[in-house]
Amino acid sequence: MTAPQDRKDDGGVPVPVTPAGASSTAPAEYPPASPAGRGMFGNQGSGDVSGFGGLVRQRRTIEDAPRPYGGYFDEVRDALEEAYPDFADAIEKVVVDRGELTLHIRPERIAEVCQVMRDDMALRFELCSSVSGVDYLGADARRLHVVYQLTSMTYRRTVRLEAAVSAEDPHLPSVTSVYPTADWQEREAYDMFGIVFDGHPNLTRILMPDDWEGHPQRKDYPLGGVPVEYKGAEIPPPDRRRSYQ
Repeated sequence: MTAPQDRKDDGGVPVPVTPAGASSTAPAEYPPASPAGRGMFGNQGSGDVSGFGGLVRQRRTIEDAPRPYGGYFDEVRDALEEAYPDFADAIEKVVVDRGELTLHIRPERIAEVCQVMRDDMALRFELCSSVSGVDYLGADARRLHVVYQLTSMTYRRTVRLEAAVSAEDPHLPSVTSVYPTADWQEREAYDMFGIVFDGHPNLTRILMPDDWEGHPQRKDYPLGGVPVEYKGAEIPPPDRRRSYQ
């Protein structure tokens, strides 16, 4: 295997060069920083060996959707507003994006809204198929969001509820009394994001050990890990692996 080559300005004669960071004596050596930063898209200062950690996406402002929303979305909103007297106080905004309806709910009202969404005859969202956490670090003061996917098997409709809490006070009511399917899903959101569901019957970790410190899917959780044994070989954690440029 020949060494990588460069070309001289005078005559274009190829000459061997030493690739940056290609030392065979240091398994976790980082190459020198390039003008754009270490790794792809300017990634630097983390154990993200993929290099994509520095990729920056433009954030959009999420605002109330204008009416009419289209499809059955207007019917769902009108039915909830009629059945729930505190609609104006509980609903922060209604968003329609990419053909999906999302109701942003004040966190202290989420269980009440779920009760109405399930029981009202014009709504009948009988199934909560998913409860998941999202961390909008740096984009929202209430960075921890809880997303509920509801399905009406009666009317063959879906809707998303979303509630946001701060990392300093990550509390909101559990919906397990309304949707028993939320039991283990709320435990996972607690385990991974540190979101506390008040009233949950057994809010304990479900993926990590009971004595684990921190919540691994928060975006400020350190990227690292523990060595993994695989078929006689030891795979180092991400922050100990070789970095490629």
